[in-house]
Amino acid sequence: MPVSHSAAMADKIIEYQVKAAFIYNFIAFTHWPDSTSQTINLCIYGEDYFGQEIDKLQNRSINNRHIKVARIADLDQLKACQVIFFSKSVSGQLLSILNDLQNEPILTLADSPNATAQGIAINMSLVNEKIVFEINLTKARASGLDISSKLLQLAVKVHQ
Repeated sequence: MPVSHSAAMADKIIEYQVKAAFIYNFIAFTHWPDSTSQTINLCIYGEDYFGQEIDKLQNRSINNRHIKVARIADLDQLKACQVIFFSKSVSGQLLSILNDLQNEPILTLADSPNATAQGIAINMSLVNEKIVFEINLTKARASGLDISSKLLQLAVKVHQ
């Protein structure tokens, strides 16, 4: 195996380790309606690039709410999630999927180009080897979610 391929694989693993940490913070700085269950179902939809990194969030909790990680293949199961990470592999389907989830109290996350323009609440990008993110505040609020001003200040762009 060429060395550059190994380095690229290592970079991908590190990238998704960092993205998993970001997701934890996105959850920590989001407030759901009081009617939301005590368990935060963090769902991965599409190809899973996180591997075990995202599973490390499984035993963590935020404000006495436990995180449960699930990989979902069935669109009908997405409404049971409080957080959904949409993989790059499903970026072409985002518009139709998000239409079905409209006004549900679900924090939608992605790392695909133009995902916030399609209605994703928080989209991550790799820029100069750093993870940056933009927030679609209009979509988050339409879903009944309140995103902390601390998180808004860290975003490279906030769509209102």
